[in-house]
Amino acid sequence: MSSSALAIDAASPPRFSSRQRLILFVLLGAGFLLSVDFSILNVALPEVGAGVGLGMAGLPWITSAYALPAAGFTLLFGRLADLFGRRRLFMGGMVVLIGASLLGGFASTAETLLAARALQGLATAMTIPAALSLLTTTFTEGALRDRVLGLNGAMLSGGFTVGALIGGTLVGLLSWRAAFFINVPVAVVMLLLTPVLIGESSVLERQKLDLPGAVTVTGGLLAVVYAVIETNVAVAVVGVLLLVAFWAIELRSPAPLASVRILKRPTVRWGNYAGLVVFTMEPAMIFLTTIYLQNLLGFSPLVTGLIFGVPGLAAVTAGVLAGRFISRSGSRKVLVAGLAVQGLATLPLVFLGADRLALAILIPALFIGFFGHVTAIVAFMVTGTSGLPDHEQGLATGLTSMTQQVAITVGIPMLSAIAATQSVQLTGIHLALGVNVAITLTSVVLIWFGLRPREYETDRLL
Repeated sequence: MSSSALAIDAASPPRFSSRQRLILFVLLGAGFLLSVDFSILNVALPEVGAGVGLGMAGLPWITSAYALPAAGFTLLFGRLADLFGRRRLFMGGMVVLIGASLLGGFASTAETLLAARALQGLATAMTIPAALSLLTTTFTEGALRDRVLGLNGAMLSGGFTVGALIGGTLVGLLSWRAAFFINVPVAVVMLLLTPVLIGESSVLERQKLDLPGAVTVTGGLLAVVYAVIETNVAVAVVGVLLLVAFWAIELRSPAPLASVRILKRPTVRWGNYAGLVVFTMEPAMIFLTTIYLQNLLGFSPLVTGLIFGVPGLAAVTAGVLAGRFISRSGSRKVLVAGLAVQGLATLPLVFLGADRLALAILIPALFIGFFGHVTAIVAFMVTGTSGLPDHEQGLATGLTSMTQQVAITVGIPMLSAIAATQSVQLTGIHLALGVNVAITLTSVVLIWFGLRPREYETDRLL
C-alpha cells in the first residue's frame, strides 16, 4: 500500500458495523434519556411543585433528591458492575428507572414525588457507569473508542438541549407528568434490546464485596453532598471523616472496593480533577446566567430555554468532532484546550450589564463556551479511562461518573454562596463568574503540567 493511501486511511474516521450502531443506540440512548429527563424537569419545577403541593422552599429538593443518590452511589455501582456483571447492572438500572418514572408520573403527594426522584437518581448511579464501562470494553482503546466517547458527549449535550427546547412546550401542552411518563416506553425498548445485542461481561475471579469500603464511601459522599446543599458544617465533618476511613480501609483491604492504586495513574488522577472543574464551573455558570436572564433582564423561562438551547447545538457538534480532535492531537492537548475555551468564554459574562443588548455578547459566548465545555468532557472521559485493563473499567467509569455527579451537585451551591456575599445581585453574579474563570484557567495550567508525557511514561512502568 502506498504512503498516500495510508495517510488517507488514517485520516478517515473509524466506521461502525450495523450491530455496533444498535449497541450505541442502547448505551448512548440511556444517557440521552436521563439527560432529557433532567433538563425537562428543571424547566417544569414550578408546575411539578404545584401539582403535589410542594412550596417554593421545597422546590430545590426535587433536584437534590435526585442528585444525592446519583452522586453517592455511582462509585459503588461502578465497582459492582466489574464484580457482578455490567449488563446485569445496566438492565437493573433500566428497571428501576421505569418503576421510578411510573411512581413520579402518578405521584399525588410531595413525599411520593421525592421518593420517585431519589429512585431516578439511584437508576442513574446504576446505569451510567455500567453503560460507560460496556462502551469502553466493547470498543477498543484508540480512535474508535475516542469517537464513541465523543458521541456520548454529543448525546448528553443533545439531551440537555432537547430538554431545554421542548420542555416548556411538552409540559404546557400535556402536563408535568409527561416529563416522567416519557421515560417509560423508551426504557422498555432498551431493556428488551440489551440482552439481544450485548453480552454479559466476564469477571476474572469472583470477589466478595468490600462492605466496609462500600458503606464508608457511600455514606461519606452522601454526607458531603448533603452538607454542601444544606450548608451544614457538622454533616460535612462526618462526611470527610467517613471518606478518610474509606481511604484507610482501601489501603488495607485484600479485595478493595476501589483500589487507591488506580489514583497513582496521572491519567486517572488529573483526568478526574479536570472533570471536577469542567462539571463544577459550567453548570454553575448556566444557573447564574439563568438568574441574570430572568431576574435582571426579565425574560420568561421559555425564552431563557431558547437562549441556552440554541447555543446547545454547538455542544452537540463538539461531541461529534472531539473524538477526531483527540485522535489527531492527543487527549492532553484537547482537554486543556477545551477547558481553556470554557473559561475564556465565561470571561465576557463578568462584565455584562443589566441591558438586553448584553445578548449580543452573551449568546456568542455561550456558543463558544458550550463547544469548549463538551470538548473538555469528551477528553476528560478518554483521559480518565485510558490505559486501564478491562476488569478495572467499571471502577474507572464509576470514578468519572461520580466526579461528574458530585461536581454538578456542589458547583451551583458553592458559586451561589459566593454571589450571595454581595448586596447587589448583578455584582454578586459578576463576582461568582470571576471566581469561575479564575479557577478554570488556573486548573488549565495545573492539568497541562500534571499530564506531561514523562508522567505517562513513568506510569506505564509501574
